[in-house]
Amino acid sequence: QVQLVESGGGLVQAGGSLRLSCAASGNSFSINAMGWFRQAPGKQRELVAGITSGGSTNYADSVKGRFTISRDNAKNTVYLQMNSLKPEDTAVYYCDARILQTMYWGQGTQVTVSS
Repeated sequence: QVQLVESGGGLVQAGGSLRLSCAASGNSFSINAMGWFRQAPGKQRELVAGITSGGSTNYADSVKGRFTISRDNAKNTVYLQMNSLKPEDTAVYYCDARILQTMYWGQGTQVTVSS
């Protein structure tokens, strides 16, 4: 079992920045990868960024160069630094953690970018 607690969402103007945090607890030593997904109204949930236990990262083409995923192993926390935000980034952002073939999800945090 793993518990994910997200924070850092909010309102920001286009061109601004936010940092999302996701703290993992419970059986966190078994997590082999973590990531961030987002879902805008009327759209499917999509992968934004992912990071493996070994530190390998990947990003959606739409955010590459603007967003950075990182982790702090001592705090069992993964971050998403979001720069140069666009109105199209407005969505609910969800943290996920993967243990074997099972995915666990955070509660989601709203990011709203005004134009």
